[in-house]
Amino acid sequence: MTDEPDDHEFSSGQGFDDPYDAFDLDPPELAADTDVVDPVDSHVLPDTLDQANVVAEDVDADALIDVGLSYVGINRHEQAADTFERAARYASDDAVEQEAWVNKGVAHAELEEYDRAIGAYEEALAVNEDGEHAATAETNLAYALWEFGRTEQALEHAERAVELDPRFGEAWYNRGLLLNERGLSEDALNSFENARRLGFRTADLLEEQAIALEAVGEDERAEEVLEEAEELREAQQEELLE
Repeated sequence: MTDEPDDHEFSSGQGFDDPYDAFDLDPPELAADTDVVDPVDSHVLPDTLDQANVVAEDVDADALIDVGLSYVGINRHEQAADTFERAARYASDDAVEQEAWVNKGVAHAELEEYDRAIGAYEEALAVNEDGEHAATAETNLAYALWEFGRTEQALEHAERAVELDPRFGEAWYNRGLLLNERGLSEDALNSFENARRLGFRTADLLEEQAIALEAVGEDERAEEVLEEAEELREAQQEELLE
């Protein structure tokens, strides 16, 4: 694994909806003791943690994914990863299974467990490499591979992500960042412009765009974009304070 560069931040891609719906791990009607019973089981599974008693047809994989997202909402990413894996194992629908594996990968990435994130994204793609969540799996896999120091493979998956979904703005940003790292500034700028046209505009993207602009000699435009990035960061800080 390589050290994380100081001058930019790679996008981790999608996987979790935001904001998360509020939830209660111990709803009154269940009155489950969460020190004894896993909240996942109290919501979805019959009545015990004994896997031998679980009938696959009785498990609602979609509900398990919702519980996993609830764990994410309170930063319990280890429990989230376990829950998403359980959802994937019990899912009878390929799209649900793929979504669960993608979310498991993001949960591991939040824990900086990039080797396990890579495995989860590869599981998602093994379900259906052209599936509903395949582009998200590809761009997230690119991120995890980049963090793990496998930059060559990372770019391949970033390219695959935009091939699968040319309207996926975040995937274009990720592609541009990897191209920027390799000194392919013109191609990187095209990716950043695509991302912005598709509505993906972040301070990180703008800062990467400024780097690419400087590299091609457009210093004045680079300064303008950096000012734009700073204004966006300030606006975001004000929103957080409110």
